[in-house]
Amino acid sequence: MRTHIALIVVAIWLGAALLTVAVVAPGAFAVLPTRALAGEMVGRVLPVVFAGAVVVPIVAIWLAPDVRRSGVARVTASVAALAALVALALVNPRIAALRAAIVVPIDQLAPSDPRRMLFGVLHAGSVALLGLAMLALTVLLVLLARSAARRASSSRDPQ
Repeated sequence: MRTHIALIVVAIWLGAALLTVAVVAPGAFAVLPTRALAGEMVGRVLPVVFAGAVVVPIVAIWLAPDVRRSGVARVTASVAALAALVALALVNPRIAALRAAIVVPIDQLAPSDPRRMLFGVLHAGSVALLGLAMLALTVLLVLLARSAARRASSSRDPQ
């Protein structure tokens, strides 16, 4: 039962992360009047998604002791949490500080402006870290699903 709860928790986080990257972020850039405003809105959502990527693997591993014994599960949970922590503690604060230091919206800076180039690198890092957390938690989801299926199968087998 606890493995099923862990499976649900990870699936919910993955669904929220996918919704953020596939609907919320593109939607914000499509409908808000400026890219700067859309970036601010998405910048408010992403910390919550990253925080979930720190908490969810810890909860999932704690809930599913049979999966916890798997080295792959421990590594993927650690990778997801670490990627999210790096984004939360290092990358996102640098993006926020850079935005605050620049008076004009980022897209008004010349492409060769070092601040715009730094923003591009930081943004790419944030995207990569989110992708890494999503990939790691997808692997954990598969491990949890396999464990739940094995448990269901063994409970039905007469011995």
